[in-house]
Amino acid sequence: MKLQTNIKLQKQPHHQIDYTSKMILLGSCFSENIGSKFEYHKFQSEVNPFGILFHPVAIENLITRSINEDFYSEEEILHHNEIYCCFDAHSKLNALSKTQLLERLNAQLTKTLNKVKSASHIIITLGTAWVYRHITTDKIVANCHKIPQKQFLKELLFVEDVVASLESIIALVRRVNPKVNFIFTVSPVRHLKDGFIENNRSKAHLLSAIHQVVEPRKQLFYFPSYEIMMDELRDYRFYNQDMIHPNHLAIDYIWETFKTVWLSEDAEEISEKIASIQTKKAHRPFNQNSEAHQKFLTKLHLEITDLQRKYPHILF
Repeated sequence: MKLQTNIKLQKQPHHQIDYTSKMILLGSCFSENIGSKFEYHKFQSEVNPFGILFHPVAIENLITRSINEDFYSEEEILHHNEIYCCFDAHSKLNALSKTQLLERLNAQLTKTLNKVKSASHIIITLGTAWVYRHITTDKIVANCHKIPQKQFLKELLFVEDVVASLESIIALVRRVNPKVNFIFTVSPVRHLKDGFIENNRSKAHLLSAIHQVVEPRKQLFYFPSYEIMMDELRDYRFYNQDMIHPNHLAIDYIWETFKTVWLSEDAEEISEKIASIQTKKAHRPFNQNSEAHQKFLTKLHLEITDLQRKYPHILF
């Protein structure tokens, strides 16, 4: 008896991810989830230099400013609730002084540019097509920083708007890195604060736009994170207590599917070795000084050294 509807996916035949690949992941909190898997398995990856960015215009702005080296000035800094922040960045970059925030923002722009130039794969996860426009500046923001909602207008990006934003991102990146692979996906996190119908409209706009851009022959790919969650994992046991965010089991499931599709066979094998090492490193012995534990540590050290000989970037 089949108790699941499975999405049939095949291994990507070209442009696979291995341990020489360099990735940058941008977008919603689901980018952070998958990014943490890459980090755990010691891939060369960078996740959200400006923090979580939910919509395509915010990602486009980060890419545009970093590639054009359009650094931030004091006029773009806000002071709210006794802290300095910027409409373009997540609150994790907030600082106690203007100078500190400017240093963080501009350092992250430089870091983003360097990562984009060297990336083999850029993975973009779109969360929503709903955006907030700051009335005073007439600018779409990445984060409202809990400033009163009356200072913003809420808008739904049309499919054409999302397409234009994605095409701009691709063109800008290809200007400095012509050979990069793009993998687009839609976050499986439902934005129910917008409303059930509004969330579905938003996801529909994102999906429609991405599929107008995707073209494997041009190294523009799609990975169905959203569809896996909605169709294969159609059960609340795969959600956190808020019944909105995928839980660890769901994230693990989607990661395993991503590995099957995108990782080379060699990379899959190495990632399993690294997972084994991570488990061993987390082991807490009853007696740290016992002969058995010392032999265990020696063997573990040899395993790590052997890996690092082939891939010097892998550090534990």
